[in-house]
Amino acid sequence: MNKTFGFVILNLFLIRLMCQHDTAAVHNSEKNLEEITVTGTLKEISKSDNPVPLQIIQSSFFQKNPAPNILESISQVSGLRPQVNCNICGTGDIHINGMEGPYTMILIDGMPLVGGLASVYGLMGIPRTLMERMEVLKGAASSLYGSEAMGGIINLITKKTSSYPKFTFDYMATTLHEHTADIGAGYAITPRLHALSAIHSHYYNRPLDLNRDQFTDFPVQKRISVFQKFSAFGKNNGYVHAGGRFFTEYRWGGDMRWNPTFAGSDSIYGESIRTLRWEVFGSARLPFKANHQLWFSLNNHLQQSHYGNTLYDAVQKTYFLQWHHDFKIKKHDFLTGISTRYDYYDDNTVATEVLYPSHKKNLPYAALIPAAFVQWEHKPHESWHMLAGLRADFHPVHKFIPSPRLAIKKNFKHHLFLRLNAGTGFRVVNLFTEEHASLTGARTVEIKEALKPERSQNISLTLTKKIYARFGVLELEGSLFYTYFQNRILPDYQTDVQKIIYDNLQGHAEAKGITLSADLLLSNRISFNAGINFLDNTFTENGITQRQMLSERFSAVWNASFPLSAKHGLHLDYTGNAYGPMLLPRQGESDPRPEESPFYSLHNVQLTWKNKKGWELYAGVKNIFDWVPWKHTPFLIPRTHDPFDKNVLFNSEGKPLPTAENPFGLVFDPSYVYAPNVGRRFFAGIRVTIK
Repeated sequence: MNKTFGFVILNLFLIRLMCQHDTAAVHNSEKNLEEITVTGTLKEISKSDNPVPLQIIQSSFFQKNPAPNILESISQVSGLRPQVNCNICGTGDIHINGMEGPYTMILIDGMPLVGGLASVYGLMGIPRTLMERMEVLKGAASSLYGSEAMGGIINLITKKTSSYPKFTFDYMATTLHEHTADIGAGYAITPRLHALSAIHSHYYNRPLDLNRDQFTDFPVQKRISVFQKFSAFGKNNGYVHAGGRFFTEYRWGGDMRWNPTFAGSDSIYGESIRTLRWEVFGSARLPFKANHQLWFSLNNHLQQSHYGNTLYDAVQKTYFLQWHHDFKIKKHDFLTGISTRYDYYDDNTVATEVLYPSHKKNLPYAALIPAAFVQWEHKPHESWHMLAGLRADFHPVHKFIPSPRLAIKKNFKHHLFLRLNAGTGFRVVNLFTEEHASLTGARTVEIKEALKPERSQNISLTLTKKIYARFGVLELEGSLFYTYFQNRILPDYQTDVQKIIYDNLQGHAEAKGITLSADLLLSNRISFNAGINFLDNTFTENGITQRQMLSERFSAVWNASFPLSAKHGLHLDYTGNAYGPMLLPRQGESDPRPEESPFYSLHNVQLTWKNKKGWELYAGVKNIFDWVPWKHTPFLIPRTHDPFDKNVLFNSEGKPLPTAENPFGLVFDPSYVYAPNVGRRFFAGIRVTIK
C-alpha cells in the first residue's frame, strides 16, 4: 500500500518537471477550494470561512469511477464506506468513520428526505446528471438537524434549474450486462420560471453464481426514478424552489432456481423487494428585505418484501416543515428557527404490535416532533470565527431533548487553519427500518426492554494547510475526533444463533480516530487526492471492552487524474481504496469462517475522450485484480442447500447440534458480509451535454 502511494506521488512530481507552468490551472484550483457550502450552518458560506470542517465532492469526482448508484460511488470518498448488509438482496447503508449507517443522516438539498427504509434503497435512484455536489459533515449535528444526525451528514445538492444544460445524457453498460441510463433537460418556462427534468433507470437481469454456492452473487435489479424541479424568482431576492421524485424498484436474490412464484414459500429460498416511493420538497426565500426562509418536504415510502417465507410489508411517511431567519446585531450574526417533523411507520412485524391478554393489536408508530433552534456567529478578529448553537426537540415519549454545539476557527499565517468542533447527537431508534438482518427470516428478534434514545457527545480538532506555489496548489488536512455514546443499541448475534437480541448497552461506546487527507492540483492539470483513516470503535459493558462488529481500523482512498492529450481530449483516471480487517458475525467457535475480514484493496482505471461539442466516451475496468470476498473464506452463506434449517438438529436450549450432515453445527444466515461480491468487470459509456 505504501509503495503504491509513493509510486503515484513520485510520478506526479516527475511529470510536473517535464511540463510547463499553467497559471490558469492554479487559479482554477484556488477557486475549487473556495466553494460555497450550506451544510453545517444553514447559510451560504465559503468552505475556507466555514468554522465547520466539510468535505466537498463535486459531481465530476463521481465521473472518475462511474457507478450505477450513489452507494457504490461514495466508496472513493475518504472516511465513507458503503456497507453491504446482506449477501443475498444486496441492501446497504453508508458508514462514516466506521459508524453504522443509521447514524448517517441523508439530506437532499438540505431536507431530510431519505431515512429509515429509504436509506436502504432510496439512495440508488438519484440521477447522476442531477447532482451538483455532495457535502459531508462528520460528527454529531443534531443541533441543526435533529434525530439521526449522530455520526454525520451527507447532503446531496442538486443542480440549479437556471444553470442546468438544455440536455444531458449518460449511459453506461458493463460486461455483467448492467445497463444504467440518466437523461436530463433544463428549460425556461418564463424569464422568471425555470425547470429541469431528469430520469434515472437501471436494469440488471442476469443472475450469476461465480462462487458456486447455488445462490446469486448479487441481486437482480430493475429500477426507475423520475425527478422534476421548478424555480421561480421574484422581487427582493425572493425565490421558490420546488421539486418531486417518483421512485420504484424491484430486486431479488437467492437460490438460482428461484422465481416470483416461490415468494413467501419454504421450498426454494429467495429475497424479493418491491419499493414504491414519492417525494415532494421545496424551499423559499420570502420577499422581504430580511432573510426569511421556509423549507418543506413530504415523502411516502411503500415496501413489500419476502425474505424466504417471511413477509415484510411496511409504509413510512415523513413530513417536514422549517422556518428560519438570520439577522445581524452589530458584529454578531444570529440564525433562529423552528421546525416540526411528523414520522409515521407501520408494518406487519412485532415492531408495531401490542400484545393484550386475549388478542393482538396493530399500533403504528406516529410522532410529531416540534423543535426550536438558535445559532450565534461572531468574528471578534479577522483571525477568529466562533459559532455556537442550541436546539431543543420535543418528542412525545422522550420529552425535551437538547442538542448544543460549538465551533471555533482560528486563522494563522500562511494559509493555516485550525477548527475545533463539539456537539451532541441523539437518535430515536426504529430497528426494523434500519437492521436488515432482522428481516432475513433466518433469525427471530428479541427486544429485551423499551429502548431508550441513543445519545452522543462528539469533539473534533481539524488542522488545514494550503500551499500555493508555482507547481500548483496543495491542501493538507488532519483531524482528530472522539465520540462518546450512551444508550447505544447494538444487535447481539452471538448469544443465540437463531435470534437477534436488542437492548440498550449497559455501559458506553466510543468512536475515535485520526484522518489525514491531501489534495494536489499541479499546474499541468494533473491532480491527486488521497485520504487515510485510522479508527478505533469499541463498546464497554460490565467492565469489558470489545471492538465493534463490521468496523474497520484502517481505510484509505486515492484518485489520480492524468490529462494524456489536451489536443485529442484524452484523460486517464486511476482510483482505488483499501480497508483493514473487520470483526465479522460468526456463529461461534466451531464456525470455520475467519473471525476477521482480510485486508483488501480495490483498483479501477478509466480512459475518457472528450470533444468540444459536449460529447464524451469513456471506458475502463473496475476491480482490476478481481478481488471478491468469497475467494478468502470456505463459504460466505452457511447451508445454502438448507436455507429453512429443515435438516438442522437443535438441543433443548435452541442451539444447533453438530451432525454428520452439519459438522460445524451451523444454521442458514446471510449476515456474514463486509464487501460486495462483484468482481472484475469492464465498462463503457457515453455522456452528452448540450448547453
